[in-house]
Amino acid sequence: MTSQSLSLHAIPDIPLIKPNDNLEKIILSALFASGIKLENNDIIAIAQKIISKAEGRLVDLATVKPSEKAIKLAQEINKDPRQIELVLSEAKEIIAVKPGVIIVEHHSGVILANAGIDHSNVEGSKEIVCLLPKDANQSAKRLKKEIEALCKKQIGIIITDSIGRPWRKGTTGVAIGSAGVETIRDLRGDKDMFGRELMVSETANADSLASAACLLMGEGDDATPVVLIRGVTTVMSDQDTRQLLRPKDEDMFR
Repeated sequence: MTSQSLSLHAIPDIPLIKPNDNLEKIILSALFASGIKLENNDIIAIAQKIISKAEGRLVDLATVKPSEKAIKLAQEINKDPRQIELVLSEAKEIIAVKPGVIIVEHHSGVILANAGIDHSNVEGSKEIVCLLPKDANQSAKRLKKEIEALCKKQIGIIITDSIGRPWRKGTTGVAIGSAGVETIRDLRGDKDMFGRELMVSETANADSLASAACLLMGEGDDATPVVLIRGVTTVMSDQDTRQLLRPKDEDMFR
């Protein structure tokens, strides 16, 4: 997938993003100010939070009226019933419930805690929470098209988020939306270094790149939500992150 050298550059001076901000122009301006010119096959990794902010996916909990179902569930897990109401509205299916957390399948197909809704890195009142983009793949596709039109280069976009994993502590970056990136590579049928046929190997390329980018983005006050990835030599792909989702009938835990 990659050459022997892969570089990642955190792009500084991205301002606080507000609803309806022009992200493509903000990102290109920050790249220009950093002295970086986009090249063909560059990939821009963008934190989900600024996508959601630009798309107006912010909700004031004071405006949310929880249902009886949300109130009952909130009492079980000791959470704000208004936030649980939002979680239920964003969820396709409830997967698991434990004190302090509810695991759901988001409408996008991503499985994560609290439907990805949180207060972190959201300025203003503590009552304001941020939802995931309605369709992160469409967001990535739109940004790719608009940035390419401005810079005249063929690029890829990955929208990242941090999620927990079964069996392991800590969160890691994953791709929840993408465009122009080979998200998964099927190596079945290829040979290993000793000539044996690979039977089950599939590599989650977009998740690997998202995880690397998230090391530079940080989780707190780092304020670097955009990372340029250079050195990925795979031909641009029509895949998006839907190819990374495991079908329910193949999921051993549901």
